[in-house]
Amino acid sequence: MTELLALDLKGAIHAVALDGSEVRTLVDGLDAMPDGIVVDQQRGHIYWTSMGAPDVRPERGSEPPFFQRNGKLERVDFDGRNRTTIVAAGAFTTGKQIAADFTAGRLYWCDREGMQVLTCDLDGNDLRALVSTGEDAQVVRNWPVGICVDPRRGFLYWTQKGAPKAGDGRIFRAPLDLPAGSSPRDRDDIELLWRDLPEPIDLELLDDGTLVWTDRGEPPEGNTLNRATLEPEPGLVEILSSGYREAIGLAAAGESRFYVSDLGGSIRLVDLSAGIDRVIARPGGPLTGLALAELT
Repeated sequence: MTELLALDLKGAIHAVALDGSEVRTLVDGLDAMPDGIVVDQQRGHIYWTSMGAPDVRPERGSEPPFFQRNGKLERVDFDGRNRTTIVAAGAFTTGKQIAADFTAGRLYWCDREGMQVLTCDLDGNDLRALVSTGEDAQVVRNWPVGICVDPRRGFLYWTQKGAPKAGDGRIFRAPLDLPAGSSPRDRDDIELLWRDLPEPIDLELLDDGTLVWTDRGEPPEGNTLNRATLEPEPGLVEILSSGYREAIGLAAAGESRFYVSDLGGSIRLVDLSAGIDRVIARPGGPLTGLALAELT
């Protein structure tokens, strides 16, 4: 049975029935602000990133800073057992969305305040940067957040959200492999696909080559679910759904059915073919990453 896995900032991974009729807590006791989640269906593993402990307690209604180098990457079995830290706190700064090429045995994620796109193998070894997005962590437009990979075509996609509600969001693309003789800081093969977006967050690449993403920026273009074609050139952005409370997580079930989570604590089903756009579950606290999994 396919379920949704939802990361809860209160410290849990929830397994949610696709119609929202059942919610159970698969893993609790998560610390350090979990954010991105990806599922290895073949090996029976769930991976997630954590942002780490915030620098200071935030004011009510504001997002805390995460400049300490204490993000981490963990793994657990489908039954919630054998929880393991595979990249320990201190190796990177702020873990955000995570993606994978399980055939090649690689994980990819964004380190927001660390201003880099990282990769490692499935056990946390061979950790290295693929992209450096800036040098000054105080400049918010340098922060990478969402990520997806296209192993077949050999591309990596990521968002840089810009300052809150600033309309400075961007989406980039680069080959998965560094050019010979280049470093993550000086590679010259990065493409800017879209700019002046409200605040793009998590990404998904569909089988037909369409890119879909959440945006937590200022309405009406922000707090939305969006899509655009990539070929033969980046197309116009189409808003598929709106009215979220800080849209974050995204899981695509085909090319017209999507699940979106937000920091307001809701999971919404958007089914374009059936004309459905409704909240199906409110598992608990503020929600970040989403993923689909067949756990049993």
